[in-house]
Amino acid sequence: MNFITSLLANLNYGTIFFLMLLESTVVPVPSEFVVTPAAYHAAGGNLDVFLVILFATIGADFGASINYLVAYYVGRPVIYRFANSKWGKLCLLNQEKVEKSERYFDDHGVVATLTGRLIPGIRHLISIPAGLAKMNYWKFLLYTTVGAVAWHSILALLGWYLHSVVPEEQLNDKITEYAEYIKIGILAIMILAIGYFIVRSLLKKSRKK
Repeated sequence: MNFITSLLANLNYGTIFFLMLLESTVVPVPSEFVVTPAAYHAAGGNLDVFLVILFATIGADFGASINYLVAYYVGRPVIYRFANSKWGKLCLLNQEKVEKSERYFDDHGVVATLTGRLIPGIRHLISIPAGLAKMNYWKFLLYTTVGAVAWHSILALLGWYLHSVVPEEQLNDKITEYAEYIKIGILAIMILAIGYFIVRSLLKKSRKK
């Protein structure tokens, strides 16, 4: 964690890529505290915000691919054993979290690899059930990329906005505060979208009858 903290204090395109790679595996690196501060510094002219999003997304793709490939080839028993091990606990992981991501994937199908990138607690694990289900890799990578771009763009917009209203010493506190609003907003949008598709499906069935 000291190593990760030192990387967070020295953000550049390489550290953004590496930290987002870790975040998309099982290492507890909150993307809010990588992409948002990077975009904050980009607004000050130290980085390019589009390259921040690009390197964050490439890192997420690499990390998610590691999860996918491990799950694809080693299977559920090994994944569960790791989740319940000492190393899994150090990564804030357990079998219940893995099972939660599997249920989300089962409920929403392959598109879960896109929408799951936006949901806290699911985002960094959704690639595991995709691998276990033997989902087509290129479709998985496409959905993962689209979801990662959407999430990183939201965080980058937040960082860019905060640069104009918050001094740097208050940045982390404000990220924590705003991140909660973002999570609530995303969950609300997801619930509305799911409700819309359910209602549309019911209306189609009633018309057929």
